[in-house]
Amino acid sequence: MKANELDGYRKSLLDEKERLSAALEYLHTENPGVEEEDALELASLEEHLAEVGSVTLDREIDYSLEEVAQEGLSAIAGALERIEHGSFGRCESCGGPIAAERLAALPWASLCIDCKRHEEGS
Repeated sequence: MKANELDGYRKSLLDEKERLSAALEYLHTENPGVEEEDALELASLEEHLAEVGSVTLDREIDYSLEEVAQEGLSAIAGALERIEHGSFGRCESCGGPIAAERLAALPWASLCIDCKRHEEGS
């Protein structure tokens, strides 16, 4: 792969890393987790099960978003490492090339489309 192509992928990865990091920061700032105040609020809401359910759903959504962002950051870190080691764009399973179209859509992809389908059982 050409150096200018790698630079483009590196920039895309770093841009996505910045976006995900900002999203995580926002989640942590806006929803710092269950603290004493939240516990007292939930206790006072016990009579209103619908409200407790809503608070619980909101927390589950936040935790899910955080998990997805963390997984994305991990995948990006792996892709940046592959760039540094010269293995970026090669499938980690079969060793074949990952299609440029796939890398354009998912620059953190570590598997070619065939291996990814196989992994997912399709």
